[in-house]
Formats: sequence, C-alpha cells, structure tokens
Amino acid sequence: MRISARNQIKGTILEVTKGATTSHVRVDIGGQVVTSSITNEAVDELGLKAGGQAIVVIKASDVMIAVD
Repeated sequence: MRISARNQIKGTILEVTKGATTSHVRVDIGGQVVTSSITNEAVDELGLKAGGQAIVVIKASDVMIAVD
C-alpha cells in the first residue's frame, strides 16, 4: 500500500457493527481504541472482521491539543 497520509497506526479490529449503509469499525491501537465510520461496501471489499489486522489512517487538515 502506498499512501500520502503520514498518520498510519497498525492495530487489531475489535468489532465491526453494520448499519443500514454505514459500519462502525473499532480498532485497538495498543490499548487505545479508534472508531471509524465507513461504508458497508468498504467493509465487505476489505474483508474486515473482528480479530483481523488493519492500519488506521488519519488524515486531517487540523490537529488540536487541549489541556485540563
């Protein structure tokens, strides 16, 4: 895979929850969980299943930092 996005984090798929058109995919990235909303078609094409490996790719124009 070649992609320009720099924020690529390998993880393990915890859960895939399909809705009418969109799925929520929960990925464990070393103790933290990232959730992505993608189409059901993408889930099927990529063969995403709980226990499988995936790379979370984060592409954003802004990165914010907050403190309490």
